[in-house]
This record gives sequence, C-alpha cells and structure tokens, in this order.
Amino acid sequence: MTWHTALDARAVLALGHGAGGGIEARDLRALAAALPPAGITVALVEQPWRVAGKKVAPAPKTLDAAWRELWPALCSPGLPVVAGGRSAGARVACRTGSELGAAAVLALSFPLHPPGKPEKSRVEELTGAGVPVLVVQGGRDPFGRPAEFPEGTRIAEVPHGDHGFAVPKSAGIGQEEAMSLLTDAVTGWLSGLSLPSGGGRG
Repeated sequence: MTWHTALDARAVLALGHGAGGGIEARDLRALAAALPPAGITVALVEQPWRVAGKKVAPAPKTLDAAWRELWPALCSPGLPVVAGGRSAGARVACRTGSELGAAAVLALSFPLHPPGKPEKSRVEELTGAGVPVLVVQGGRDPFGRPAEFPEGTRIAEVPHGDHGFAVPKSAGIGQEEAMSLLTDAVTGWLSGLSLPSGGGRG
C-alpha cells in the first residue's frame, strides 16, 4: 500500500488497480495528488499478484479474498473507508463493499461488459454494492459507455475518455483537463457523503 496522507483527514479512499496495470494508472495518480489537500487520505493498493511479479490477474474470488485481507490495514487510521478502484478493482470494491463496511464505493472505468459483448453484463455487481456508488466513466469506454448504465446510477463522465481515461488530441479537451474533471467530480462527491465517525469492519 502506498499512502498519500491528508492532514486532519476525515476519510480514507482505498484504490485498487485494474487487471492490466498497477497503481501507476493516470486516474489513480491524479486522485492521490488531488484528494489529500481536500482532507481525504488515499491508499493505493498494489494487488498481491502484481507484488509477486505475475502478469495475469487471478480469478475474481481470489481478488476479493486479497482485498478482505488488506481491509484491516485500510481501517487502521480509524477513519471511514471508501472502497474504490479502476476496472477489475472497481468490481472488487462493489462486490465486497457492503460486507466490509465501506462507507461508499468509487468505481473508476467500471467494466460493465467485455468490449463488443453487451449481453455479458456485470451490472448486478454494481447495483448490488449496497452502499452509495459513484461511477466515473470515459465517454468512449468500450467496456461500457455512460449511456449504457442503468437509470439511477450516479455517474460522472470524462468526455472522449477511453478505458484508461486517455483522450485523443482531436477531443477538444486536453489530458490534464480530463483528469481535472475526474478529480473534481470525485472530490465533490466525497464532500457530499454522510460519512460515519469510524472505520468499517476490521
């Protein structure tokens, strides 16, 4: 875990990475820089399979088990914990959020379905989170565009962003502006949450 600690923090945001990369992802780095000044400590979680040097993520159940093992450390500051992650990490946060006592879930680039296979929907993971959820999705994410999410989903769109929130040069907005849209949306959402006074189970 890489901690980005806020002074007078009021919550911890735990962020896991996706199956195709690590905590160096642009959205995770942007949030780790932007949120501590807003009173949110960010913990970037490198999944055990990456720490072990493996290149392929294990099955979802194994990812969930690893997240459960890490949870007590995330709760150790004694603050409410918002579970989050990008792509596969977002799925883990949704599947385990209620069980672990997360205050909320932040789902970055939630993979609603495999590219080109909308019939293989993972929407039940998202709708079954059992806690407040914010989805931040790129406007051209092949794993699910914002309009594909069910009505009632709280969603913030990064225009023209792909699954990694990269925007093409023709988009009319730059990469830095795209990341500002993402961090502003998350900061605003976190500031509006009714956070409990302590951490979740753990």
